[in-house]
Amino acid sequence: MGILTIIYDFIIHIDTHLGIVISQYGVLVYAILFTIIFAETGFVLTPFLPGDSLLFAAGTFAAIGSFNIFILLFILWSAAFLGDTANYWIGRYFGQKLLDSPRIPINHAHIERMQKFYDENGGKTIFIARFLPILRTFAPFVAGVGKMNYKRFVSYNATGGFVWVFGFTLLGYFFGNIPIIKDNFSVMIIIIIMLSVIPMSVEYTRARSRKKASQASL
Repeated sequence: MGILTIIYDFIIHIDTHLGIVISQYGVLVYAILFTIIFAETGFVLTPFLPGDSLLFAAGTFAAIGSFNIFILLFILWSAAFLGDTANYWIGRYFGQKLLDSPRIPINHAHIERMQKFYDENGGKTIFIARFLPILRTFAPFVAGVGKMNYKRFVSYNATGGFVWVFGFTLLGYFFGNIPIIKDNFSVMIIIIIMLSVIPMSVEYTRARSRKKASQASL
């Protein structure tokens, strides 16, 4: 079984896997969740880790008493905030060296797409990218490479992380255990992933339309 298949299975059946982890590690799961969210947002080499789906699943388990919802929200928001912060500083101090190194397997297409998105939307990209799988991992890195003003970055980072974490986690907390959702959890995860991709698809379509319009006017 390839690594991509394992990751896909973990994400699609994240409720089952998270339940097993909770039963085996108890309170240490807080630290595990922190590590996953921190890594998903903090390192450009790990954009494949679960984000939206993990937040939703964690909220679902909090609703049945597996987590204290207030502690959970604080830990997840802290992980998201610190992850983006680490990624920003990595980009600021080591970004160009990492991009120029042939030994570092960074997807340059994602970097270029994120740079274009950043050029078009400015600082608010940090907020918007929170809701875009894959790109949210590259947004703070690109902001660091471009030496975005850190105070501006922090404000977008804090508010974006807050809305992202509280939004998806509380969705799981309030709706994850409704029978029709609980019995079709994998389908719900797929829907969440698809909805998360919509903003990126819309932006791509708009960019193509603007490009065509620009070419037509020449």
